Amino acid sequence: MRYLVTGVAGFIGFHVAKALIKRGDSVIGIDNMSDYYSVNLKRDRLKELDNQIKFYEGDISDFELMDEIFKSNNFDKIIHLAAQAGVRYSLENPFEYEKSNGLGTLTIFELAKRHNVQNIVYASSSSVYGGNKKVPFSVKDDVSNQVSVYAALKRYNELLAKTYYNLYGIKSVGLRLFTVYGSWGRPDMSYFKFMNKLKNGDKIQIYNNGDHLRDFTHISDIVIGILKASDKDNRCEIYNLGNNKPIKLMNFIKILEKIVNLEFDKEYLPMQPGDVHTTYADINLTKSELDWEPKIEIKEGLTEFYDWYKEYYK
Repeated sequence: MRYLVTGVAGFIGFHVAKALIKRGDSVIGIDNMSDYYSVNLKRDRLKELDNQIKFYEGDISDFELMDEIFKSNNFDKIIHLAAQAGVRYSLENPFEYEKSNGLGTLTIFELAKRHNVQNIVYASSSSVYGGNKKVPFSVKDDVSNQVSVYAALKRYNELLAKTYYNLYGIKSVGLRLFTVYGSWGRPDMSYFKFMNKLKNGDKIQIYNNGDHLRDFTHISDIVIGILKASDKDNRCEIYNLGNNKPIKLMNFIKILEKIVNLEFDKEYLPMQPGDVHTTYADINLTKSELDWEPKIEIKEGLTEFYDWYKEYYK
């Protein structure tokens, strides 16, 4: 199969491309190499792919560029992971999100229609559940209560996918991802920030006194879920990809401290705008329809990340 992977230099896109190559698929990747976090890390991810993909540096919201890429490559399927990341950052720079997560996704679906690509898997987010109090979060729950621009645009992506299915029969799967972590991860994520603070001798910031609950899901489990979704004969589905075992942030920190054999210097801060208290995935539908459930426990996953971190930063 020939895949277009958007956001291929990103955390998840890199791991998905690696898995596709390993099983013998061809990957055409695009990434705008945003400086939201270290561009060097993104370039190192691309080096790790060892020229095994055809890579375009550009923005998915650039319709003319994307049209040319679609014309030049005969895609069988699309895995759409490109997005401006970060819930809090969306409060400061909403137009970046509208461009990348809104217009960019519209561009992908419109070009899929024009070039007759009938299979799209795209990354949604657990953030679409917003201020919902009922847990675990089910894909059957109401999702009209977003608390960030990031979440609102992820929900827009889901509505857009449904519209393109209803109008043009474009088949897709939206995956609501729950706090993905692991090697080659994003430096703006808590576990990565904690390690950087430790390395630099700084205090770690803990919001809401560490009382958050997060459904941390290891990247290797996420990749398996994405590939299973892409391989499935889809209509227009949405699934949760979460660990289904939320952990309190303070307990998460304690496990990380045991792994690194050091105690973090901590600073406690109030709840941040746009944050939610709990993420917790109901994965019953995912199990039954995708034959997917997570395998990696939190200690194993954090150890895998720490081993990579030591090697990468020498």
